[in-house]
Amino acid sequence: MTDIAILTFDGFNELDSFIASALLNRVKGGGWKAHIVTPTETVTSMNGAVVTGQKPLSFANDADVVLFGSGMKTRSLIDDADLMGQLDLDPRRQLIGSQCSGALWLHRLGLWDGPIVTDTMTRPLLEELGCPVADSPFIAQDTVAAAGGCLASHYLAAWVIARLRGWEEAEAIVHYVAPVGQKDDWVARAKATLAPFV
Repeated sequence: MTDIAILTFDGFNELDSFIASALLNRVKGGGWKAHIVTPTETVTSMNGAVVTGQKPLSFANDADVVLFGSGMKTRSLIDDADLMGQLDLDPRRQLIGSQCSGALWLHRLGLWDGPIVTDTMTRPLLEELGCPVADSPFIAQDTVAAAGGCLASHYLAAWVIARLRGWEEAEAIVHYVAPVGQKDDWVARAKATLAPFV
């Protein structure tokens, strides 16, 4: 069994949560399943799409992989003591990753040390908090990773697949979803980006 929690909160960015979910759920066999995990029964995206969570927030504490999606309310959510208190994550037994403003969760939970990557809107917020930001689409420190930019979410998903199922399976999934006529280019770029961290 491999349970994956894609943490999705009010104001979430659809690209971050749904691209990761779609790519990760292309892995078949072995009880592998990615779930949209929400703190309430439903959450509303930054563009007004209402989504019903597949699992409650507590699911993340026992999941094998936890990915923090981004959203326009992340800055206020990490100041919610009740919400933060519900999370008990452990990089010794979990792969943990963030997408864009999800890096704020990694920082607040003390899961990251050193330069991180994020989107251009979140960068100044992290720098205000004393967290340096690298100009890169992806970075990882052993079992914790961060991706920056909405369309970098395939790097985060591919990293999870490569770590747990091997690069061959990650490559096949990136190749499948990549644009026609650019598939080999996308695979080569993903491999070059992720190679230092897999």
